[in-house]
Amino acid sequence: MSTEFEPLYVAYLVYFNRDRDYFECHEVLEELWLDKDREPVYQGLLQVAVGLYHFRNGTIHPTYNKLSGALKMLQSSYRKLASYPPQMLGINMQKLLDDVQLYIQKLERYDEEPFTFYDLDIQIVDPQLRQAVEEASHTIPVNTPQRTGYERGPKAK
Repeated sequence: MSTEFEPLYVAYLVYFNRDRDYFECHEVLEELWLDKDREPVYQGLLQVAVGLYHFRNGTIHPTYNKLSGALKMLQSSYRKLASYPPQMLGINMQKLLDDVQLYIQKLERYDEEPFTFYDLDIQIVDPQLRQAVEEASHTIPVNTPQRTGYERGPKAK
């Protein structure tokens, strides 16, 4: 594996682990996913962020149910990421899968056992990636305030 990591991937990890800005995670990783011919691993990673975004910022009502949206995204991300090696792209993919699976199980039982949203961490196992994320964290500004609503941007039709 190359010792250089895509800047958009590094930014994703900064937004995910440092800022918990799951909207921005989606934005940067979607760009990389499209640049990489829709490689499923990037789609799976961005869907983890989208699932967390939906659960944290959604509501429970007939027109949009945060549980349903979060559950669908996390289940899809799990299916996409499950076929990859336990360590890939410089991260502990198995730990992420285990964490996502636990979130899925909790969301499936939410009506009987509600719980408060909690963040996930992506464990970085490659020292060069860890250094790249640390360096990028000094140059990537925090988005304040984070976007928490379902805004339609330039990609919307």
